[in-house]
Amino acid sequence: MAAIPPLEFEKPIVELEKKIQELMEIAGENDELKDEVGTLEKRVDKMRESVFSNLSRWQMTQVARHINRPFTLDYLNLIFTDFVELHGDRLFGDDHAIVGGPARLDGEPVMVIGHQKGRDTKEKVYRNFGMPNPEGYRKALRLMEMAERFRMPIITFVDTPGAYPGIGAEERGQAEAIARNLREMAALTVPIIVVIAGEGGSGGALAIAVGDRVLMLQYSIYAVISPEGCAAILWSDGTKGEQAAEALKLTAKDLRELEVIDEIVAEPLGGAHRDHEAMAKALHEALARHLKELKGITPEQLVEERYQKFRKMSRFAE
Repeated sequence: MAAIPPLEFEKPIVELEKKIQELMEIAGENDELKDEVGTLEKRVDKMRESVFSNLSRWQMTQVARHINRPFTLDYLNLIFTDFVELHGDRLFGDDHAIVGGPARLDGEPVMVIGHQKGRDTKEKVYRNFGMPNPEGYRKALRLMEMAERFRMPIITFVDTPGAYPGIGAEERGQAEAIARNLREMAALTVPIIVVIAGEGGSGGALAIAVGDRVLMLQYSIYAVISPEGCAAILWSDGTKGEQAAEALKLTAKDLRELEVIDEIVAEPLGGAHRDHEAMAKALHEALARHLKELKGITPEQLVEERYQKFRKMSRFAE
């Protein structure tokens, strides 16, 4: 993975890790130095645990956006087998910000769909920074309709700052594409599991997030708007994103309390970006468990329970 500067609150941890690495290189058979390395390793683990158990909402936003965080294609490689990527919406073109196709989870056929970001400049541009155009959502819908035909459960990975707001996207019906996905997903009769894997932004996220089970990684975020966008609207100052993040209540813990999501999937100590394999293993277990539960529910009951699940989110108290 690309070497990038640590997040501000990670710097003391990274500095200590560098010191440990330097000592390991010169320790050799020196028992005294080996003991010091062991002491420092315990210290850095405690420091990391302390820091990551007390992150602010803004700091969690930074972790959710980490460039080395696993993306959809990473999870496809680590969790699924026999993935075949399908392209195009059969109307306009292929959107590289959405990837998807049939795969197998523990040998069972499933349809996997997700947002895809990039890590270097070339890939970021190719993936449009994970912001889909209408053709991306129409491609996702085409794959979901295929899954419905062949009775394949659907698993989606949400990781986008939002739908692309460009003029071309609006001309090709961005709002209509998102609205149609919401309507069609609500009526699908196959199990749908949604994973908020990184950044879940507004309708751009929700267009592939109407599911029977909504799982959210521990340091992911999910909100109607980005903190910066919220700050720009409320205070005409996009730099007040930290203040907006607190008001939005966008963390997994917040959303579990609000009953917007069903389960928080714990991340490796220090975040998913530090250990893709461990994160994939934990997520694999959760996906398999929920899929097994959903397979025991009739199609009619799935649709009704999904309707009630999202309907109750409109409750309010005076």
